[in-house]
Amino acid sequence: MTSTEAAQPSLASLVRPVEAGAHVTAIAFLGEVAAFALGDGDVLLWRDDAEHRAQAHPGGSVLCGAGDDERLVTGGDDGRVVVTGADGSTREFAKTAGAWIDCVALHHGGGVAWSAGRDVTSRDDKGREKSLQAPSSARGLCFAPKGYRLAIAHYNGATLWFPNLDAAPELLEWKGSHLDVVWSPDGRFVVTAMQENALHGWRLQPDKGHMRMSGYAAKPRSLSWCAEGKELATSGAEAAILWPFDSKEGPTGKRPREFGLRPMRVSQVACHPRLPIVAVGYEDGYLCLIRTIDGSELVVRSNTDAGRVTALAWDRKGQYLAFGCDDGAGGVLRLP
Repeated sequence: MTSTEAAQPSLASLVRPVEAGAHVTAIAFLGEVAAFALGDGDVLLWRDDAEHRAQAHPGGSVLCGAGDDERLVTGGDDGRVVVTGADGSTREFAKTAGAWIDCVALHHGGGVAWSAGRDVTSRDDKGREKSLQAPSSARGLCFAPKGYRLAIAHYNGATLWFPNLDAAPELLEWKGSHLDVVWSPDGRFVVTAMQENALHGWRLQPDKGHMRMSGYAAKPRSLSWCAEGKELATSGAEAAILWPFDSKEGPTGKRPREFGLRPMRVSQVACHPRLPIVAVGYEDGYLCLIRTIDGSELVVRSNTDAGRVTALAWDRKGQYLAFGCDDGAGGVLRLP
């Protein structure tokens, strides 16, 4: 830790430690319960220092997870999609013929999508299930903010699919390997993270124009939209990179803003659900909150020789922030 970091105001004393004991793959808040999805197959449920472990994938590992305030949906190397509730209950939602579950996505209306290799499956809140075979292995999934439409990231682009309609899927092409995908809150943009240390985007309206965002030192695997949806925060550099999406052209011809510059790469970002604040975690375990209005910082975790921050999540109200690392350490911050 540098002398500058040591002098910064800190919230570290408000953090309640959580010893997850295994790589933290994903985190979601189920009400006021923080659910940590772990590499040993368990889900650790934490509330007010009380902990409970649910065996979501016994003998396996959680590879991906997503939550919607009521449930945590995880995919494992056991080929199962499992739902864990705030009370610690688990139930098998779906099962493949042994193929790993690569990614999951939740729809705001209750639907769930998951992928295993090239096979993508969507089940809506009424239990209607549809499947699609992507052009190559599906590496990222994201539902549109409105309607029942799914974005699928894969090699050489992304596919937009209406699971409950007979319409043909729409292919958004761009050469290269696309690893993750997000849909802007207003539905106008789709952005993918690429193997080539870059982001690529498409303006869905009015022209299907391309947007290329490059210059990263590493793959930008963590993407988070700011509260008003006008900026996209990303990892992959020695600072949190925020790209502007406040016009119909998106970031085309514009420079991003940078916050939290340190001699260490950012591994995770998570924007506050209501305020202009972004939580920024680094590969050395350091974690801070940054106010994007003026760049002011508050230290949350000053460890600089610890495991990489691998997961961040705010609760729906923005009162709690949970984090987890690849060495099994974690914590929950309650804002004053």
